[in-house]
Amino acid sequence: MSRNRQSRSRERRGRDTRDLNWYRIDLHLHTPASADYQEPGVTLLDILRRAETRSADIIAITDHNTVEGYVSLRRGLENLTLLESLGRITQEELSQLEEYRRLLSKILVLPGVEFTATFGFHILGIFPPDTSVRKLEHTLLDLNIPEESLEKGTGVVGATTDVLNAYEILHEAGALVIPAHVNSTHGIAMQNMPFGGQTKIAFTQSPLIHALEATDLEGNSRRSTRKFFNGSKPDYPRRLHIIQGSDAHRINRNPAREKDLGVGDRMTEVHLAEPTFEALKELFESEQFNRTRPYRPSRDPYDFIRTARSEGNTFVQSFHENPPKRRGRLSPILRDVVALANENGGTIFIGLSANPKDDVTGVKDAARIASELKEDVARHVTPPITVTTDLGATGGKQIVIVTVPTGHEKPYAVAPGNIYVRQEGDTTLAMRDEIVDLVKSGLESEHSVLPLLGGESANGTEEPTEPAKRSRQRRRSQQTPEQPPAEDNQSQQTDGAVPLPRTGVEIVESTERDGVIYHSMRDLRNLKVVHNVTRDSARALWRYAITQKEQHDITANEVNWKNGRGFWKAYKPRNAGERFNLVYRDGSNSNMRVFYGVTEDGLDGEWRAVVPAKHLDS
Repeated sequence: MSRNRQSRSRERRGRDTRDLNWYRIDLHLHTPASADYQEPGVTLLDILRRAETRSADIIAITDHNTVEGYVSLRRGLENLTLLESLGRITQEELSQLEEYRRLLSKILVLPGVEFTATFGFHILGIFPPDTSVRKLEHTLLDLNIPEESLEKGTGVVGATTDVLNAYEILHEAGALVIPAHVNSTHGIAMQNMPFGGQTKIAFTQSPLIHALEATDLEGNSRRSTRKFFNGSKPDYPRRLHIIQGSDAHRINRNPAREKDLGVGDRMTEVHLAEPTFEALKELFESEQFNRTRPYRPSRDPYDFIRTARSEGNTFVQSFHENPPKRRGRLSPILRDVVALANENGGTIFIGLSANPKDDVTGVKDAARIASELKEDVARHVTPPITVTTDLGATGGKQIVIVTVPTGHEKPYAVAPGNIYVRQEGDTTLAMRDEIVDLVKSGLESEHSVLPLLGGESANGTEEPTEPAKRSRQRRRSQQTPEQPPAEDNQSQQTDGAVPLPRTGVEIVESTERDGVIYHSMRDLRNLKVVHNVTRDSARALWRYAITQKEQHDITANEVNWKNGRGFWKAYKPRNAGERFNLVYRDGSNSNMRVFYGVTEDGLDGEWRAVVPAKHLDS
């Protein structure tokens, strides 16, 4: 590990020891500077008072394509302060200034903007509190908002900047980049978007995004924004912080229209060392996803452990009812750490099973167990990887939570050399072909990580990041409106003309040698093929598929067909969600391809239509 990387790891370990507290944030508030504000007579002091009433700790002023609301607050304070220093302030003005000071000592107010990108997509840019007005306005001009529109506060400003370039501009300006209400109107991830999957992937997987704002943060549907972007989707491997904001265009909720929220009506709680912009940015740039949650009154706090448990063991999370009986290389928790690091990262919960019907056992002396786990990871996992351990509670019992980042030095192993991978809800030893792929992935990551972070090049010179390079090139050329993203079929995974699900496994080929049958298995999550798998050497899902194939030769009559795609049967592994065996045929009953153990995450629209509705989350 490089010296810089070791230094960053020490810093992160140091941060883990600090005391953290839950703070309430509302990063999406409008003022009368937005043309569609519903209460024109409201003052900024009214907004701050309401934020205090709702116990908000951090708020952001995010008017449509303008910073006039925030600028008005700032200039008003400057004028009152000047009058005070000159001894010319009236008693009424002094009372107003003292009220501002009192409120601003309790609430951090961040400047921001709700930018309308090309084709109407909304993006929040949240800036540090000391950002100058000149820089804020310059950023708006850089986003191609017409100068004459800077004070109008309208959501419609013509052809501005496309989504990906907007991310770059806001990122370069030092802002938090948060696509707004992504699952609803003007959101980049709204359902039934009029363009293909690759565009949606690019919009939501950009490394420049700090978080996504959603209106369904507490939704339990498998299609909720939180579950869609939890790292389990094959096409969306980057797990993202999901927050919610009020998007308030008024002080109080409209009693005649419940969707018109007021200040603080839809807040997020964040676990921070202090309520600062820097702490917020540090959190959003981390993989500690258990430190954000929707705000609820204290009488009914949001229980993210219970929510996670309802999903069972998945590609990005695992459960252990008890701490390991023996510490060291044989710990199943260390195997999970390595497997998650070799994939998309994830979370390990210790103190409860994956079955929501089981009692919560909890962890006695949880702080000691958490400390020992970190020591064991440092001692037995190679190369070094920094995990975060936290203590949580559910069902009145303490739980240890281990957060594992996706690794950049793959493959990771439990010393001396046991390499594990994740296959849906199971951790298994990696096979030879998988180890080769992990080594290749690690080499690619090693070459790409420094340029991405704006580090040193191979010859020791400082190189600008690729976004910075592209941004400078963009500014040298005259911007032209982007063409509408065309409908494409890239969201459909195929093998030639055959449409494939995105999870599960397929037996590609089987051969017999010396009385033993060897199979080539295709992992549908990444399309990689592992050869020479036997029934005895196969992991759980592969063994299931091999057993099904060896014991039963499927016929077309056993399958419910729909346009060449078929549903064979469903089954439910222990402590995991329901899975499906699906079939594809090209018109010839003798040429059928069977896909075993497909999860709901692996279904595109057409495959989903094949599965009976009773098996699907609505």
